[in-house]
Amino acid sequence: MTTQRTTAPRFVVGVDGSEESRAALRWAADQAVAHGARLEVVCVWDLPFSGLATSYSPEPAGLPDPREVARRAENALDQTLHEVLGRDTPLDIERVVEGGDPASVLVRRSEGADLLVVGSRGHGGFERLAIGSVSEKCVRHATCSVIVIRPGA
Repeated sequence: MTTQRTTAPRFVVGVDGSEESRAALRWAADQAVAHGARLEVVCVWDLPFSGLATSYSPEPAGLPDPREVARRAENALDQTLHEVLGRDTPLDIERVVEGGDPASVLVRRSEGADLLVVGSRGHGGFERLAIGSVSEKCVRHATCSVIVIRPGA
């Protein structure tokens, strides 16, 4: 006996503004349209040195306000969505802007998803690598299938 699916598939895509993540967004959007899926577009921000301070320590001088970083991430995501998909997309899109470690957030968002799409590399500093650390962690730990989009895809 087969069970009938009652909800649309859910595709999650990680976007950080890099060319690879923009290609991943384009690919995921095309697949979402083709399969009638909801598209969850995830942008993750993190503060420098966020793991160094204890709860009773004062905030290190010079760190940005987390609310401002989140606001900028939301604006950057909106701009990327507009540039890549246009304003009149037929997709059912959920925007997610969340603070934390990008790989951890994407792996958590993969729970219950049908597909996770990431670029092969983001803004990290090791351009010689074929796959970045976030993509690698997603491939190893996501709870759904993962597609890694390479440059020029």
